[in-house]
Amino acid sequence: MKKREFKSESKRLLDLMINSIYTNKDIFLRELISNASDAMDKLYYRSLTDDKIKINKDELEINVFYDKDMRTITISDNGCGMTEGELESNLGTIAKSGSLAFKQMEEVKDKDIDIIGQFGVGFYSAFMVSDEITVISKSIDSNEAYKWNSTGLDGYTLEKCDKNTTGTDIILHIKDDTEDEKYSDYLNEYKLRDLIKKYSDYIHYPIKMEVETEHLKDKKNKDDEDEYETIKEIETINSMIPIWKRNKNEVTDEDYEHYYTDTYYDYEKPLKVITTSVEGNISYKSLLFIPSHVPYDFYTKDYEKGLSLYSNGVMIMEKCSDLVPDYYSFVKGVVDTEDISLNISREMLQKTKAVSIISKNIEAKITKELKDMIENDRDNYKKFFKVFGNNLKFGIYNNYGMNKDTLQDLIMFNSSKTKDLITLAEYVKNMKEEQKEIYYACGETIDKIDLLPQVEQFKDKDYEVLYLTDYVDEFALNILGQYDGKKFKNVSNADTNLEDNKELDKLNEENKELLTFIKDSINISDVKFTNKLKSHSVCLTNKGNVSVEMEKVINAMPGDENINAELILEINENHPIADKIKDLYENDQDKLKEYSKVLYAQARLIEGLPIENPTEISNLICDFLAK
Repeated sequence: MKKREFKSESKRLLDLMINSIYTNKDIFLRELISNASDAMDKLYYRSLTDDKIKINKDELEINVFYDKDMRTITISDNGCGMTEGELESNLGTIAKSGSLAFKQMEEVKDKDIDIIGQFGVGFYSAFMVSDEITVISKSIDSNEAYKWNSTGLDGYTLEKCDKNTTGTDIILHIKDDTEDEKYSDYLNEYKLRDLIKKYSDYIHYPIKMEVETEHLKDKKNKDDEDEYETIKEIETINSMIPIWKRNKNEVTDEDYEHYYTDTYYDYEKPLKVITTSVEGNISYKSLLFIPSHVPYDFYTKDYEKGLSLYSNGVMIMEKCSDLVPDYYSFVKGVVDTEDISLNISREMLQKTKAVSIISKNIEAKITKELKDMIENDRDNYKKFFKVFGNNLKFGIYNNYGMNKDTLQDLIMFNSSKTKDLITLAEYVKNMKEEQKEIYYACGETIDKIDLLPQVEQFKDKDYEVLYLTDYVDEFALNILGQYDGKKFKNVSNADTNLEDNKELDKLNEENKELLTFIKDSINISDVKFTNKLKSHSVCLTNKGNVSVEMEKVINAMPGDENINAELILEINENHPIADKIKDLYENDQDKLKEYSKVLYAQARLIEGLPIENPTEISNLICDFLAK
């Protein structure tokens, strides 16, 4: 029989298809099963509009057979089949799509018919694993059956053959193993089952395959030991209807929880389940989960964010990172849409308009659900925030604050009044009438911050202070700049003071020489008296954009960069130490140098900063105690 040649452009495309476009060989089975599903959809639609076609939809099915000895895999359907002309047209010209043409027919354009993709393109992915493909098909419109055969680029043959039933059989002869590829794996029951479950579990026709199962043998005598035998039987592999496509009133919370724990191998149920069904220019269904704890690999380079992307129940991508922003990278789940065609981009999905629109909608939905949790499920939101709050704060800080408006109402900080988490909106609502700024303090723990000398003044006047304990906190607030028109103010900033500074300025001017002497003794940016302290003798404040906590964070990062905050030693004007240093300046400046070093070391210890000369400071304190 004379072999027919592919068109020249088809040859180039076939070569590209086999060697470049599809990098994951596993998807060949998904493609062929999707084509089989399309063929049955078309037959079912025809039966609704053509009284001559009588079918029982419950009898439509896909069968997968494998033969290790013959090295073949057969995918068989009882759908509409193809005529000689359709085989020639659909398979002789690569990327010619019978499914696409069917979808574009005027009479089916607006009908609810789930045609998954394009036969012409996905079909040729089978050449990644097979060196010969045979297609035997009999159309519902013909009494003749035809066989199409090809070994690849050299062309194909097309001839009449015998086939009793309507439908299509695709027979793949699997390639021999090489040093790099073990094609024999595809002739394994467990591999085929795995591929069907992974990619085609939600095809809405049963996918059947002969499998081996262990059965308990019947006992001849009741005292005989249990014996098992291996039996081959036909089993439906796929579950057909995904949980996100079921009616909500048919799905319980327990169903969602079981799906989550089984799918994502989690030992705890999710903290939040979010379901969405959108119809319009872009239609999709989504099922999202917020975990109750951090995934074990969340902070490793191996963690991959993303949602599983399906098109009409067929998996396109296991983790589509474009569907969720980085700050929601902890969200798990699936998106199923009919607005992404299953063609070349099944394997190399680019950022399409549909994906972009769905992504924005998903982001807005997650944000709305989290805000709702703050209002109506506070305890669970606090649990969530303690686990994933840093993700949100990093989201504010990253990309120069591009997402701050989305996230600012979701972040929380501990309050000086309640020692519990509150939102920025709640802080502003509780502000005193005369208060113009949002005050915050930074430290390692709530208890340590609560003891800071700088905080004492605000507690004394009953002003609420936000306690920032995570290293990203202050960076996030700096990016925010303000909330609801109120600027953020660090209580440790040098110009933060609730007291009148007129008399203080006069005091500092009168003692300028004394303060300069102390400053030079300890090598610090500045020294001054203050009226902001109550019981404490000294504190450190900073001027400029780099705070003490920022200095700690930046210097703890890998690299040679060394950042120093511009520090000011503030001495309580009402503490006995103030009179002591004035006296020493007049009578014993050598001793004042020693006092200055101890006071500065004390202030650094309060802030959690290292002391450069701990032995010297220890000796000085011992000397003071001994006298």
